[in-house]
Amino acid sequence: MRLFQGVIAALGIILGLGSSGYAQEKTDISITRQPGILYLASHVMETQKLIEKHAAEDGLKDVTVNWRTFSGGGAQTDALLSGNVDIVNTGTGNLLLLWDRTRGKVKGIITSSAQPVIMVSRDPKIKSLKDIGPSDKIAVPTVGVSTQAILLQMAAGQMFGDSDLKHFDPNTVQLGHPDAMAALANKSHEVASHFSAPPFQYLEIDAGNHIVVNSKDIIGGPLTQATFFTTTAFAEANPVIIKAVREATVEAIDMIKKNPKDALSAYKQVSGDKTDLNTLVKILGQPDMMEFRTDPQGTMKFATHLHKIGTLKTMPAAWTDYYLPESADLKGN
Repeated sequence: MRLFQGVIAALGIILGLGSSGYAQEKTDISITRQPGILYLASHVMETQKLIEKHAAEDGLKDVTVNWRTFSGGGAQTDALLSGNVDIVNTGTGNLLLLWDRTRGKVKGIITSSAQPVIMVSRDPKIKSLKDIGPSDKIAVPTVGVSTQAILLQMAAGQMFGDSDLKHFDPNTVQLGHPDAMAALANKSHEVASHFSAPPFQYLEIDAGNHIVVNSKDIIGGPLTQATFFTTTAFAEANPVIIKAVREATVEAIDMIKKNPKDALSAYKQVSGDKTDLNTLVKILGQPDMMEFRTDPQGTMKFATHLHKIGTLKTMPAAWTDYYLPESADLKGN
């Protein structure tokens, strides 16, 4: 009898071990993003509850995802490091910065977009970056480390050499995209240029502002804009959630490509953007605007630049250094 009881007890332990992974994983998840259709996959994921769906299919039921919108990547990364959120969806520069500063304890999960970002201006004298003077102000989401701020540094290196990589840093002003668009519309505001993001860049062009530079001109190809990343501690404790985020991102991108209008309806529903739906559809028809993709693009070019200026103390050997092992199947660069 005691032997039988011992076998039952041992079986209970084994079964408990087999299910403890799900029992210990978080089911109340918080994820951040920034404004704009660079983050369109996240809006589809939210309205269709795709993370919840894939987590349930993988054995973790009753997951709740709380989506939060931040005006810039800096606030998102602060929230991640303080433990106030679990996953963030923001730019490559912020991922690299946190990977370096935490000595590899923050890593990417998957990307969701690689559309171009465009700098626009209302100032007729600013036709290209060479026309930027000491008093000209350029709005960027986060000074120093946002994608737009880093692109300006890379452009400065191309124009003035490595000794003057931060040439445009004093010109930058930190404003979220909606606030920057409002600043451009206010002709008395000191900010006359905005290194923008879609849909804001195209709405600003439609309002009479003009293009100064496109990110593709600077980096020479597509550039990852929206990346999901988290702490390695969270990833190790929540493998089902990490898998569900990957699967949900793939499904969301597939939905966007099959029916962009429905995807944009989800964006309007979540964001409250009052832009006409057909205008948004037209924006997605602009060159390279359907570059919703899961593989990191141009990230090592960013890393090389950030290491050159001393922002990154450690130079990664490959993009896989700052992505989770589960992401090694992506065809990144």
